[in-house]
Amino acid sequence: MRVDLFDFDLPSDRIALRPAVPREAARLLVVDEEGQRRHATLKDLPDFLRKGDVLVVNDSRVIPARLQGHRPPRPGSIGNGASIEATLHKRIAADRFIAFAKPAKRLRVGDDVYFGKLIARVVAREGGEITLVFSQSGAALDAAIAAEGEMPLPPYIASKRAPDAQDRADYQTMFATEDGSVAAPTAGLHFTPALLARLGAAGISVVRVTLHVGAGTFLPVAVDETGDHRMHAEYAIVTVETADMLNAVRAAGGRVVAVGTTALRTLESATDEAGTVRAFAGDTAIFITPGYVFKAVDVLLTNFHLPRSTLFMLVSAFSGLEVMRAAYEEAIAENYRFYSYGDACLLFPPRK
Repeated sequence: MRVDLFDFDLPSDRIALRPAVPREAARLLVVDEEGQRRHATLKDLPDFLRKGDVLVVNDSRVIPARLQGHRPPRPGSIGNGASIEATLHKRIAADRFIAFAKPAKRLRVGDDVYFGKLIARVVAREGGEITLVFSQSGAALDAAIAAEGEMPLPPYIASKRAPDAQDRADYQTMFATEDGSVAAPTAGLHFTPALLARLGAAGISVVRVTLHVGAGTFLPVAVDETGDHRMHAEYAIVTVETADMLNAVRAAGGRVVAVGTTALRTLESATDEAGTVRAFAGDTAIFITPGYVFKAVDVLLTNFHLPRSTLFMLVSAFSGLEVMRAAYEEAIAENYRFYSYGDACLLFPPRK
């Protein structure tokens, strides 16, 4: 499909720079099976679900993965070296990460980069992507990254303000326990203990999966046709216990409600053609566009996404492109807040 089919105009003042307080006060646009729309808040979420449904949340935790560093001058060269920003986006060993570097053209294989007290060597480079081997490993490296790194706020927020101490709490879901993401699974940001209590009282359960979100989620789709776009792989986990519970819920007539596109992509990666969820641990680069047949997810809770993004393509596959274009048009007219810190929509697939 042509990528420009997923374009739309978004006024810059619709981009949320801080989350709603309290989190469940965020607005909720509900799009039903007929494409009809209702306005609510996240606090009302239990009213749109049924006893026996299950929410699937992503428990990945955002690490302060943006590092500011310096490459010293090379032997025999003139100058002071180069300032380097690296955003870690995938761990591949106890002591090494794949990262996006700016400006990558100032780096060569073999260069050392100093991120405060943390030292890393460039061992591979392809375009703007580099592989770094650090002088520390395992838990010691984790602690050093936590000390030296910044929360990797999305570019559409970071271009308007600098990250601060409040973001360390705001840009983390209440479910976050598994270190590894460089972008928050943002649909989960809306949840509070009070909202979970109301869901539980309504007979709606919660289970966890893990998908470590990479910085590739922020990359624009730079091709004209969706079939030419390459997704970055991300590591995901579905346990045997979670798979068994989800299969049991569906067998009993309950619905699987994915909290966010990361939970949805994890479940779809773990589900066979017969619709049975299997235990899964590995990379997924699943790219969902209109025409995809969903096997695992019945309802989707998600934030509002960027024009021409893979995430807007995904929600268009779930509810229909024209339905989602109309929903986003109404959300913009009604001053909904967009992107990571913004409002949400609850999507039901078209009635068959």
